[in-house]
Amino acid sequence: MKYKAVLFDLDGTLLNTLKDIATSMNHALSRLGFPQHKLEACKYFIGSGREAMALRALPDSHRDPATVVKLANLIFEEYGKHWADSTHPYDGIPALLDSLTARGIKMVILSNKPHDSTEMTVSRLLPKWSFEVVMGAQPSLPAKPDPTSAFQIARRIGVRPEEFLFLGDSDTDMETATAAGMYPVGALWGFRTGDELLAGGAKALIEYPTHLLQLL
Repeated sequence: MKYKAVLFDLDGTLLNTLKDIATSMNHALSRLGFPQHKLEACKYFIGSGREAMALRALPDSHRDPATVVKLANLIFEEYGKHWADSTHPYDGIPALLDSLTARGIKMVILSNKPHDSTEMTVSRLLPKWSFEVVMGAQPSLPAKPDPTSAFQIARRIGVRPEEFLFLGDSDTDMETATAAGMYPVGALWGFRTGDELLAGGAKALIEYPTHLLQLL
């Protein structure tokens, strides 16, 4: 097979985390006296890390650095209470992970969610499957779309970047894959549109998780 590994994004790709993230964000906004957002709008706040989410959620007139940091910290605090309320794997993800495991394809996860939260989420909600690496955002590494973390993962598991499929649901993921020399595949069940994924560099779009198997 041409591809020996699959790198997954987490939120919007493996797990539908939207409702829990939106709930946490809106509780944090309310605590600071700011207006809340509808669920669909929250799709566009997710994917680039906690402070980027806070910046996008705030009114234009209150996007000063101190307020962004304060909101980001409150979102993190609220998410600690709500992260598992309704989050679940997307339909078809268990079948995809089972098939990749059976074929001996290595699986890794790279998220812009904080590293501890990423590890906790995967261990609790995806416990049946073995991932070679589970990596979230860390102060020592630049966030996606910088490819540094993707390169580090490739070295750790001994697979060349060009032997990876990179499955994600955002332009950030597609840009990361392209910069790392991995094959970018857009997940149409996630938080962003096909047009955005293509603009970000997607070379393939799939409508259902197990369709990824056709690219191996």
